[in-house]
Amino acid sequence: MPYEPPTHRTERSIRATTGARLVAGIDEVGRGAWAGPVTVCAAVTGLRRPPDGLTDSKLLTPLRRTALAEVLTGWVTAHSIGHASPQEIDALGMTAALRLAAVRALQGLPEPPDAVILDGKYDYLGGPWRVRTVIKGDQSCVSVAAASVLAKVRRDAMLAELAPDHPQFGFDSNAGYPSPVHQAALAEWGPTPHHRLSWAYLDGLPRWRHLRLPPRGGAGGVAAEDDAEQLGIF
Repeated sequence: MPYEPPTHRTERSIRATTGARLVAGIDEVGRGAWAGPVTVCAAVTGLRRPPDGLTDSKLLTPLRRTALAEVLTGWVTAHSIGHASPQEIDALGMTAALRLAAVRALQGLPEPPDAVILDGKYDYLGGPWRVRTVIKGDQSCVSVAAASVLAKVRRDAMLAELAPDHPQFGFDSNAGYPSPVHQAALAEWGPTPHHRLSWAYLDGLPRWRHLRLPPRGGAGGVAAEDDAEQLGIF
């Protein structure tokens, strides 16, 4: 399938129909990881021609992502990154943690956007922001694609910085996702302070099962949408 670069079609539509002047694209990374934060980037790009090769970060090699992020940092009009820690994810659940990280990203922008494009079909942000959800927005919308790359590169770097303190877990290569190396280390060494302790993976670790925290909402279990994310690899 030929590469189809993202466009400003959605950004232009929002401007034309709502009168919005600043439109921010938002994307997240780390939702399906077992360790590390969930990270959200808000990017404002204007309507300029995007850098060559811009697309969803998951479709790029690590080397290409890193190089593109360096270009994007100077190309975007503005961007900001917000995180929700593993402890906040445990306490709030993934949906509320995503909103917390997104709010932190939006508040870090030099000027509040008039509208937001959110990757996916579910609006986890809500008011007071004017939100439009776009399925596969990280492939079709320039601002969301830029946010995707910037968020992924920042979070990968954060996990790589943890690797020297926890070499058995391979955080520099798996970014906290459940790779075979990561799973083997968990079985042998148990979770680190960077792991999400309310998640279902601990049920499969007999030596460490007792460390699992009560899921958000009490004994009823983690919300179905949160449990589903724990099964994803990326």
